[in-house]
Amino acid sequence: MTQKITPGTAALLTLAPLLWAGNAVVGRLVHELVPPITLNFLRWALAFALLLPLAHGVLRAGSPLWPHWRRYALLGLLGVGLYNALQYLALQTSSPLNVTLVGSSMPLWMLVLGALFFGVAVTRRQLLGAALSMAGVLCVLNHGQWSALLALRLVPGDLFMLLATLSWSLYSWLLVRTVGPAGVRGDWAAFLMAQMVFGLGWSGLMAGGEWALGAHHIAWGWPLALALAYIAVGPAIVAYRCWGMGVQRVGPAVAGFFANLTPLFAALLSAAFLGELPHAYHAVAFALIVGGIVVSSRR
Repeated sequence: MTQKITPGTAALLTLAPLLWAGNAVVGRLVHELVPPITLNFLRWALAFALLLPLAHGVLRAGSPLWPHWRRYALLGLLGVGLYNALQYLALQTSSPLNVTLVGSSMPLWMLVLGALFFGVAVTRRQLLGAALSMAGVLCVLNHGQWSALLALRLVPGDLFMLLATLSWSLYSWLLVRTVGPAGVRGDWAAFLMAQMVFGLGWSGLMAGGEWALGAHHIAWGWPLALALAYIAVGPAIVAYRCWGMGVQRVGPAVAGFFANLTPLFAALLSAAFLGELPHAYHAVAFALIVGGIVVSSRR
């Protein structure tokens, strides 16, 4: 976790936000075709099927996974079961740009959780970077009108995304603190499958609850099929692989700042596919977020 940020590491930590921005846009595009928590379950069910040929051995009866099932069940709950379910819920009432900008508070939560629960010291430069990122988040929440900050009212989507960000921040810390058996941790596909098998169970339970409440309409067709194919392969398998490698190299605190590139990519993709053009205050928020990345990652 002390490796210097190389071009290869930066590429890994940049590709993941790009794919996640696409995930937010696609989630918004299909929000009327499928219930949000069901979408999360279908996504991971398909990703599970795609990854199974590469990592089926981790599920066998004598696998080293099972003695450590509790820690992987927790990783699966936070990273697979909760994070995207909450994000898809947020996209029911918020735009992809706003959702990803609210998620830009992640560096702050990374630092707070690291200091409170993992004994990680926080530097002044990291605090300054987190402050810049939070300023960007506040800028978009109050639409650039700082005088209205005291009267700010969060919509449900904003609250869901804040909860999702907390879940992902804790997941990222546990990701680097989970040593686990070498047979699982040493193979990226097995490591992801170990989380996915439990996460799929969690997301299935949540989807069952959603159906029990009456939200079970699914408009099957090519738009939904193509959306599922993308979110199962790109944001699920590829992005999780890139993020995991990047976090292992530089640690969650630094990686968290790269996650703030997601709103920038979301703005570009939203303009291209949803016709949701950014406003001037979005540009200010982007500048603050990128400034936070630069300040926090300098040595």
